Amino acid sequence: MTQEPAMALSERFESALRMVLPVIVLALGVLAWEVVVRVQEIPPYVLPGPGLVFRTLIEDWALLADSLLVTLTTTLQGFVLAVVGGVGLAVLFNQSRLIEYSFYPYAVILQVTPIVAIAPLLLVWLPQDAAVLACAWIVAFFPVLANTTLGLNSVDHNLADLFRLYGASRWQVLRRLKLPAALPYILGGLKIAGGLSLIGAVVAEMAASSAGAGSGLAYRIAESGYRLNIPRMFAALVLLSIAGIAIYFALALVSHRLLRRWHDSAVAREG
Repeated sequence: MTQEPAMALSERFESALRMVLPVIVLALGVLAWEVVVRVQEIPPYVLPGPGLVFRTLIEDWALLADSLLVTLTTTLQGFVLAVVGGVGLAVLFNQSRLIEYSFYPYAVILQVTPIVAIAPLLLVWLPQDAAVLACAWIVAFFPVLANTTLGLNSVDHNLADLFRLYGASRWQVLRRLKLPAALPYILGGLKIAGGLSLIGAVVAEMAASSAGAGSGLAYRIAESGYRLNIPRMFAALVLLSIAGIAIYFALALVSHRLLRRWHDSAVAREG
């Protein structure tokens, strides 16, 4: 066997192992969970077994699916607003130092203020749906803004000078040089913002549930806790985890598709 086929076989084995190992670890964890619940005879209102959680997920699917749709809708809306606002404001910062120096500190303040402290105030000032959406946007906004700003400011100055030497306008430099060069940074910010927008929506729904309002998955979790319906709580938590994982991998796939033909981070993985 020549060296190149051996290397290709080794890479395929490593890729298969990378996919199989997490599944094996998950299966062992679920099995250990079931064994502990059965051996210790833990009541379901303290810790339900995975079998009971799965049955509850099937039985309450209609209710949980509707709540999941509400949470995902808010998450998607907050994410889109964060992308539009973060990228747009980062472009303004890059084009005008005056705007950046004036507004960037307030973006930092918005980011470092705990969302759990902001959510109750927003629920007082805004309608419930708008308050939950605002929380999802606030949490997801800063990673997009910070990463895009960093990417636009990290463009090779020699290339920027070359563009100007050939008479390129500021718009042409931005469109043909800065935005393509900043794309890996932007996509990195989007992968972070996708999960954070879900977290922001969940936190706001939790705050709303304390007032007896809401219909998202976080509301179902709080409601199940009040009623000691712990299997339903775990089922809702499983759905939230799956939603977060799906969001991350969807954005990772988009990033890979956009970068795979030219950026080292994606080319190296394919090679």
